[in-house]
Amino acid sequence: MPGFPTRLRRLAPSIILPKHLFASIRRQQPPIRVAQTVIESSALSLDAVFERMGSRSTGLTTDEAAARLAEHGPNVVAGDARKSVWLFLWHAVRNPLVVLLTVLATISFATGDVRAGTVMSLMIAMGVALRLIQEAKADNAASKLKAMISVTATAFRDGQAQELPISQLVPGDIVKLSAGDMIPGDVRILHAKDLFVIQGSLTGESFPVEKFETDRDTASKSPIELANVAFLGTSVESGTAVAIVAATGRQTYLGGMAESLAEQPAETAFDKGVSHFTKLMLRFMAVMVPLVFLINGLSKGNWHDAFFFALAVAVGLTPEMLPMIVTVCLSKGALAMARKQVVVKRLSAIQNLGAMDVLCTDKTGTLTMDHVILEKHCDVFRRDDDGVLLFAYLNSHFQTGLKSVLDRAILAHREVHEQFSVPDFNKVDEIPFDFARKMMSVVVETPDGVHRLVCKGAPEAVYARCTRFVVKDEIYPMRQIYLDDLRQECDELSSDGFRVLAIAYKDLERKPAYSKDDEGDLILKGYVAFLDPPKDTASAAICALQQHGVTVKVVTGDNELVSRKICKEVGLSTDHVLLGVDIEKLTDDQLPEAAEKATLFARVSPAQKQRVIRALQARKHTVGFMGDGINDAPALRAADVGISVDTAVDIAKESADMILLEKSLMVLEEGVLEGRKVFANILKYIRMGASSNFGNMFSVLGASVFVPFLPMTPIQILTNNLLYDVSQTAIPTDDVDPEQIAKPRPWDMGQITKFIVFIGPCSSIFDYTTYLMMLFVFDCWSLDKASLFQTGWFVESLLTQTLIIHVIRTNKIPFIESRAAWPLLAMTVVVMLIGVLIPLSPLAPHVGFTMLPPLYWPLLAVTLLSYVVLTQVVKTWLLRRHWV
Repeated sequence: MPGFPTRLRRLAPSIILPKHLFASIRRQQPPIRVAQTVIESSALSLDAVFERMGSRSTGLTTDEAAARLAEHGPNVVAGDARKSVWLFLWHAVRNPLVVLLTVLATISFATGDVRAGTVMSLMIAMGVALRLIQEAKADNAASKLKAMISVTATAFRDGQAQELPISQLVPGDIVKLSAGDMIPGDVRILHAKDLFVIQGSLTGESFPVEKFETDRDTASKSPIELANVAFLGTSVESGTAVAIVAATGRQTYLGGMAESLAEQPAETAFDKGVSHFTKLMLRFMAVMVPLVFLINGLSKGNWHDAFFFALAVAVGLTPEMLPMIVTVCLSKGALAMARKQVVVKRLSAIQNLGAMDVLCTDKTGTLTMDHVILEKHCDVFRRDDDGVLLFAYLNSHFQTGLKSVLDRAILAHREVHEQFSVPDFNKVDEIPFDFARKMMSVVVETPDGVHRLVCKGAPEAVYARCTRFVVKDEIYPMRQIYLDDLRQECDELSSDGFRVLAIAYKDLERKPAYSKDDEGDLILKGYVAFLDPPKDTASAAICALQQHGVTVKVVTGDNELVSRKICKEVGLSTDHVLLGVDIEKLTDDQLPEAAEKATLFARVSPAQKQRVIRALQARKHTVGFMGDGINDAPALRAADVGISVDTAVDIAKESADMILLEKSLMVLEEGVLEGRKVFANILKYIRMGASSNFGNMFSVLGASVFVPFLPMTPIQILTNNLLYDVSQTAIPTDDVDPEQIAKPRPWDMGQITKFIVFIGPCSSIFDYTTYLMMLFVFDCWSLDKASLFQTGWFVESLLTQTLIIHVIRTNKIPFIESRAAWPLLAMTVVVMLIGVLIPLSPLAPHVGFTMLPPLYWPLLAVTLLSYVVLTQVVKTWLLRRHWV
């Protein structure tokens, strides 16, 4: 269709929904709510559609579009609009730990313990504020990067084709659709040519659905079944179309569901692990708090004090900083990746990237330079033939679908335009590309009036439709003996590293339109051979990923010979190769073992790519997939972390968790390390908080039994917990030892449990030595010395908890072989100084503290040193047994 723009290529991130939303839609299938204009337009003639929509075939005027934008709003759905501060605040406060702390603070205020309630409120405010600030910073950074991604679509305004931001599309706009496009709104099809739409995201259908200009049976169908309507969030697999936008933004079918479904992301292993840890801590608390309350009430007879002591213990056992630590770590990771030009669409994907141990990647543009050059145009015996170049040029020139890098390489030969008088050829029709046929054809009218079909496609697909071949204007039958020779000639080109397409043709009888049925009885003309050399950095990037424990596998639709050559040049083994035909023969039980061994998967279809990903996941791998084509979308959605690039087609960008603004494995390697740093820092807090709480269970229970008074008053426990929380706020800024990011770090609750069980009691040992010291050295048996006992345990408890992070944060010897980042060191020193000085300060009487005797301090120093040494010894023992 001359005059129409070649493609509608860029769909704004503002209407690209995350893959978890589509999964939610498929699971829940809520009642369909479709704009009335969409339903009405499906039953109308084209003229009536234009009248109903107040539009015309040449599109809207600029003034009309501006008025409609003001009326309908921007073309964004609820799930993708920028989050408000209030939404960030809601996410921060609805966490179960924050809710629990809020309930405890409310009880304290209601029962008259204002000091305890105030301290709890400070803890809540600190955790929520830090999380709120970091999430907002990460969102702003991601928004700035998203603005760098191309966000335009081709629509007709003032009678001219224009590239417009998708958010500016309005009802009545005329748009052009072709292979790879996401549908940019709910649209009524006006003209269609072999249009197949993938709408499984809305319906769960496995196969694409053909769409037409008309639907004769609109009354008996649900809106989603209408053959002449396509919906926002679906995508074009093949074919071309012109459509009118009937509904945009929240008025679309998808927009109507986005608000209720956008906040239901599928849980990753990391999400489940953090949730499991939180529930474990809450179970600890559910057991401990009633026990502490009953023991102290029964043994000391003061149920009022026992209640508030149990309440304070509940706060102390609550890992209330966990949501903040997780969010800040992930947000800092997102900001770090933003500086490396990586858009993180889903924060938890950062940790998945760090846990990734298998990366499946496409070949073109990732391992190769993505700068394809047409090197040869030859007949079937590999002799130069300008006639082959002409046919290839005509095919690419008149194609209106998605122009690939191969098409652009052909069209770079501008000399053909004049040499062969291309303007004298007229396009008659087009049979678009699809992945089933692996070819596309155009029908042109030659200068002498002949209708000629020119086909370009994968050699094996073209061979199957050829009955003859031509050599120097002599036509020969395609007998088996010749076919074997022809394949050998083509294979030799492929083995030299060339990407080969076959060119075939035939002259047709005149008729109004042509279809796939006309792609038969073809004459093989020759081949066009392309070269896409490997990137200079590909070999080094693959080596770096392998050194970091990530196995790289190439999954490509390209042929085996070309793929083998590229893999060898970048240092990947090709001893085990699986072809698409091999994958098809394997059952789901057989494929995982075969996929584990293979390094190269060639000639695979989109569905086979998805099967490969799932097969590797069945072998307990965390799998990443990097792709940018239409055929990569199923694999991107199936992978634990889907990675695409700015230049990808819309469906690939929609399916991905991360978008690289630079298509490079080197950038990805940096992202992998960043993901591991994030996980390592989160794990530091979890290990420390869990082991500390586990140890405190034994400490509090023991003190409650044999100490004749409360071992620490409620306000002292809360003050201790507040200062401890402050010391942990610097964990996200900490450095990570190279050894901790050298290999993938998947979530392992078993390792965390072993760490808790063995490290936790270490703190209890020294809590008990402190009890004994205060009771027998300083004679704190009587109630009048309760304050001295409480002060002594407060200082020891705070200093040991604050100091021990430096042992837990590294597998090496702390302070000697590995030192924390300066913010964490500074925070540790500050909090420990506060702990030492607070009994000497004017605040001491208000918190119930007493000045400690001089002998206490050297004994405390011995306690701290012994605690550090014992914890280091136990940690080293656990590491040597490979338990943590």
